[in-house]
Amino acid sequence: MKWDEVRAIYPNQFVKFEILHSEENNNEQIIDDVAVIGPVKEEDATKELLNSKNNTLIYHTSKEQVVVKIRRVIGLRRTN
Repeated sequence: MKWDEVRAIYPNQFVKFEILHSEENNNEQIIDDVAVIGPVKEEDATKELLNSKNNTLIYHTSKEQVVVKIRRVIGLRRTN
């Protein structure tokens, strides 16, 4: 389901969904196709997000686009 469709069905609320398709652009993941799991109460959104795994996200439908910042972890190893 496209994000515009999700916004029309679940206006101004948090939804839980699985990412089906996304594109990476300048350290951002732009998600454009999702499988909706269902709406999430505002008071439960943070807890649900923290418990999300793999390709599952919680996002608010007031946002025109689903954009996730990609943080690259660069590790340096020290040898003795």
